[in-house]
Amino acid sequence: MALKNEEKRSRLGYGSTYMKGEGRDQADNQGIRTVLGGQVWTVAPDKRAETANPCIWMQAGVAKFKNCNNYYDCTTCKYDFGMQTKVAEGKQSSWQDAMRKRSALQRVCRHSLTHRIENRACAYDYQCASCDFDQYFEDVWTARARSFPNEIRKVKGFALPLDYHFHMGHTWARIESGGFIRIGLDDFALKLLGKADAFQLPLMGKELDQGKVGWGLNRKGNLADVLSPVDGVIMDVNAKVRENPQLANGEPYGDGWLFMVRTPDVKQTMKNLMDNQHSLTWINDEIKTLEQMIEGVAGPLAADGGFFTDDIFGALPSLGWKQLTKAFLKA
Repeated sequence: MALKNEEKRSRLGYGSTYMKGEGRDQADNQGIRTVLGGQVWTVAPDKRAETANPCIWMQAGVAKFKNCNNYYDCTTCKYDFGMQTKVAEGKQSSWQDAMRKRSALQRVCRHSLTHRIENRACAYDYQCASCDFDQYFEDVWTARARSFPNEIRKVKGFALPLDYHFHMGHTWARIESGGFIRIGLDDFALKLLGKADAFQLPLMGKELDQGKVGWGLNRKGNLADVLSPVDGVIMDVNAKVRENPQLANGEPYGDGWLFMVRTPDVKQTMKNLMDNQHSLTWINDEIKTLEQMIEGVAGPLAADGGFFTDDIFGALPSLGWKQLTKAFLKA
């Protein structure tokens, strides 16, 4: 019997389809059964389904199904290493050889295969190490491409993107294509301290240590040291923020980013940061601490706390610059 439209979906996003089933279907070995909302659902791999981040080995036709879980940083990917080892042992054909067998019009750049750019023909016979465009794409284009959060929540006036990672010192990190990590100050810190006169940003090539002072913010003779959220080497610095520090306040999670970092182990360094669930709990706790500090110098707040202004220190300098930076930036 054909399923009604509301009883099925053609794509789940990670190579699976699912449909409604019955309790007796649990005995069937086709797919995986799960119960959600009192309804049995059948989830099964689907060759026609698309991945959210297709692996280059799958796109070349070598692997049947593989979703990239390493941010397209093939140089540190265990799966890529394993496949390359099999190629060297003669047990596996490479994705490059698979692509060379295609017709000329289908021999597209590896970055087109992974859906990061529109279709572009490969002019170097998949010798990526010799390709000027490949080097430009990885080292320049990826670092400077515009990046904005997909979804933002507002917590008492403070913006909190859901696809970013946060450090307790109110810095954020976002993993970009190729394993680069984009870094910035969060909306809470920027509204707390107000518009900076200047950022003391690290130079390209400088090595940062997670949890250690990495750069600074100046405002009216006051300096705030900022802890680095990740380990890594500075690959690019936002020149626009150097020239116009207030850009960070206007777009803290967009054009107001500060610099890009490259780290040898992206997954390990991100383990020490807060994800969506933890960051939401954390920002609520930070707001409570701030409210208590404000009540200590300005008296009781409204019952609901209200929404905070864009320059908390400027409105209440009696909070004390050192007290604020110590309590929230943790430096």
